[in-house]
Amino acid sequence: MSDGKSLSISDMQKEAYETSASKGWHDDVDEPVKYGLPARLALIHSEVSEALEDFRDGRPPAEVFYLPPKKEGDAQKPCGIPIELADVVIRIGDFCGKYGIDLEEAIKIKLKYNLTRPPKHGGKVV
Repeated sequence: MSDGKSLSISDMQKEAYETSASKGWHDDVDEPVKYGLPARLALIHSEVSEALEDFRDGRPPAEVFYLPPKKEGDAQKPCGIPIELADVVIRIGDFCGKYGIDLEEAIKIKLKYNLTRPPKHGGKVV
């Protein structure tokens, strides 16, 4: 588990997958539809949507805030755009761990390719 030290992308991916598995999210070997690949991609998307909702609620982009514990003994829940973006990365790490994707290598490949692209490639405004 991370302890405040820097994590490589591969280490983060491994930790995200192992934590998810330890919480029971990979128990069903048959991969029912509700936890299958499309659902896992949708969960990644849902974290981005939660970040957007924080923005719509007027939260500054770098603000981290905490919700009180739901019951005595629980930890305060961290919230805010940075936390939702962290959730995106964690869910992607879990996804890659589940499906045997080397995320660190994929990022290296894509960053190298992006260096070859022209400015504002694609010509789209947004």
